[in-house]
Amino acid sequence: MSEQPLLNVSDNTALGKVEIAPEVIEVIAGIAATEVDGVYAMRGNFATGVVERFGKKAHNKGIKVELLDDGVSIDVYVILNFGVSIPQVAQQLQTNIRQTLTNMTALELKEVNVHVVGVQMNGREDAEAQE
Repeated sequence: MSEQPLLNVSDNTALGKVEIAPEVIEVIAGIAATEVDGVYAMRGNFATGVVERFGKKAHNKGIKVELLDDGVSIDVYVILNFGVSIPQVAQQLQTNIRQTLTNMTALELKEVNVHVVGVQMNGREDAEAQE
């Protein structure tokens, strides 16, 4: 298992340091994204689908965190409900994720990119997104 670098979030070294793993940022962003009205589901992969079948919720599904030299970049992959305003929901996603991460981690994000990968039609059970 490859170890990703931790984000150092504390400037005060007298008491010690505080580091946050990128996986924690993914989980926080994933939960914040699912709180937004109009989001049907987060896009996952085969592994998250298998994990969810065994009863464990994959909160980081559909979230990709990149640690860049000039900040943190987050990509969000969502499936929206049919009939919602895509620009409004995307803006709400960006705002909610940014506020939640700022409140919980004190990190300033460089960008939150929203990728709408599908639309869930009413009455259809299939949430497959075309690639």
